[in-house]
Amino acid sequence: MFEIGFPELIVIAVVALVVLGPERLPKAARFAGLWVRRARNQWDSVKQELERELAAEELKRNLHEAQEALRRTEEQARRGGAQAQQQFDELRTAVKDTGAEQGAAAGADTAADVAAASAPQAHVEPAAVEPTASEPGHERPRA
Repeated sequence: MFEIGFPELIVIAVVALVVLGPERLPKAARFAGLWVRRARNQWDSVKQELERELAAEELKRNLHEAQEALRRTEEQARRGGAQAQQQFDELRTAVKDTGAEQGAAAGADTAADVAAASAPQAHVEPAAVEPTASEPGHERPRA
């Protein structure tokens, strides 16, 4: 704004001394000091209140940004969980299908085993089998 230097202060003091006189000058100086102090205090309180409002607004903005980030993270986690659940269900279905196919094949084998087990068994003596030429180490004797 405008600057008041030392020479300007001396001019103001001399004019005040001439106009007010030496008796009223100390009272006027105290009164002027009081008003300057009040003006500074008022300016400081306005400045502090503005700073508090700005800080509160910044905190609200940061809180809102953090809530948005949390919502995005939560949504990503839900989508990931849904995908994992879907993959798990697909895997479970595939395992059940594979198990049903193996169970049907095993069921057929089991039915044949049950039928064979329930049939009367004949006791068969092992016959003496001559080694064949195809078996290694067993050669036919030559005549």
